[in-house]
Amino acid sequence: MGTKIRLQLSTMMFFQFFVWGTWYVTMGTYLFKVGFSGIEIGAAYSTINWGAIVSPFFVGIIADRFFSAQKVMAAIHLTGAVILFYLANITDPSIFFWTLLLYSLLYMPTLALANAICFHQMESPEKEFPSVRVLGTIGWIAAGLLLGFLQLEDANTQFIMGAGSSVLLGLYALSLPDTPPKGKKNRPTIGDILGLDAAVMFKDRSFVIFTISALLISIPLAFYYSFTNPFFNEMGLENAAGKMTLGQVSEIVFLLLMPLFFVRLGVKKMILVGMIAWAVRYVLFVYGNSEELVWMYYLGIILHGVCYDFFFVTGQIYVDNAAPKHLQASAQGLITLLTYGLGMLIGSWTSGWYVDLNTLEDGSHDWTIIWWMPAIMAVVVTLLFMQFFHDNKNPSAT
Repeated sequence: MGTKIRLQLSTMMFFQFFVWGTWYVTMGTYLFKVGFSGIEIGAAYSTINWGAIVSPFFVGIIADRFFSAQKVMAAIHLTGAVILFYLANITDPSIFFWTLLLYSLLYMPTLALANAICFHQMESPEKEFPSVRVLGTIGWIAAGLLLGFLQLEDANTQFIMGAGSSVLLGLYALSLPDTPPKGKKNRPTIGDILGLDAAVMFKDRSFVIFTISALLISIPLAFYYSFTNPFFNEMGLENAAGKMTLGQVSEIVFLLLMPLFFVRLGVKKMILVGMIAWAVRYVLFVYGNSEELVWMYYLGIILHGVCYDFFFVTGQIYVDNAAPKHLQASAQGLITLLTYGLGMLIGSWTSGWYVDLNTLEDGSHDWTIIWWMPAIMAVVVTLLFMQFFHDNKNPSAT
């Protein structure tokens, strides 16, 4: 892969996640301001999870077979820009939900399309892709820093910013290297798309335990994504969006350090550390404040790298090793469907309902009770995993 193509792909990844980062973290703060309830905010965040469930169908049945990936990317992002711009002026919860759902159903497939464009140009994806993908995380960080600097966390301007960057990406996508469709040969079945072929792996008890744990741990994960920014702003933490980007910085650092931890800990212990980090993070949110104990908030944010990399990335590696070669793609698809799709969908609605349940008369929230819920859930999942999971493929790692 030449330098020009590397720069093209890196720029694409930067804007791909910049667009998402302009509104996803701070949307809850804005929606609280315009009068949405907790369950209405949870519903809004669940649209991304619906998008994750539908995305494989769109990519597998339509994009992979009929159109060049970069042209589909362009069309989706230009259309998405119009929807985001329109979304900025909607304050009715029902209309907002359906409009954001339409956008999410369009946006989520572009994650797979962006990867496909990269892989098509790379001779050795396992070596070349990480250095390109990291620009996506940097794009997310840039969006958060910009929102915080401009003090737009509770403003509808975040959607307008997302619309503008989506237009830029849509036009830029037309200049990307051609990634032709795979054609109509070997038409994928519904089972292929959903990864159901990997269901035969449920004969392996440890894979079952891992799958259940991945699904369950994704529920408390949704609490973080939906309500951490509103929480920090309600607690008086200045420039919360900018400071929350420390989580993505941490994600990059721990991703680079993962090979060292693998040698010393192995799969089971690394996943356990990731699960424990989720519980610790929420406990830090319970006892921290925006004054003398603000370091607890910072530590909770920085733990994002451990939470995400040690569980999800390590889990993906475990699945890749546990699955037979011909089922590896299906197994990864199944885990993605169960975590980012079903697990976080349940979590988005549950977190919204629970936040409403702990809303006080003055409109503020009892965040102590709220954060204890995902903390306890994470502990229960951790104990389940610790007791029953054994990596039979690599006993020394258990």
